[in-house]
Amino acid sequence: MRTSRKDPGLAAVLSLVIPGVGQIYNGDFLRGIFWLIVTPGFWIGTGGLFGWVCHLIAAWTAHRRALWHNSRLPVGLAM
Repeated sequence: MRTSRKDPGLAAVLSLVIPGVGQIYNGDFLRGIFWLIVTPGFWIGTGGLFGWVCHLIAAWTAHRRALWHNSRLPVGLAM
């Protein structure tokens, strides 16, 4: 069980800069690896047209997952 609170803002910024790093910060290693693999594929596959979309989606999901993980903490650790 998760024992430390994660900062949703930090998770989002990390994934906005390098998609997947925010997920890894949250402890979601497989999700982080997924974004680290998919994002370069989008940049290369679309000629740079839609790579930024992966950055935004990864940041949003990292933020939401940090909130979700924090909501599952025991009451004394959630502050």
